Amino acid sequence: MTSPLGPAAVYFLCLATSALCAGLLLRAFFASRSKLLLWTALAFVFLALNNLFLVGDLVVFPGVDLWPFRQAASIGAIAILLYAFIWETER
Repeated sequence: MTSPLGPAAVYFLCLATSALCAGLLLRAFFASRSKLLLWTALAFVFLALNNLFLVGDLVVFPGVDLWPFRQAASIGAIAILLYAFIWETER
């Protein structure tokens, strides 16, 4: 039998990891001013937001459906990365 805290701990760790990556990428951007770092940091901000909605959806408010918000955040992250990889690498 699995503990109900197991999945919640994984969700919180994913949230913490994506937020930490966003912070480290932003710090690297401010040190070097590379636009690709900025776009990647913004994508990780959206991934952290996606994980925040996941925690809210499955742990904090299990009766509330936050699936559309989770999908919007993940699509935003992918759109930012696509923009960065297509347009910023050509410059």
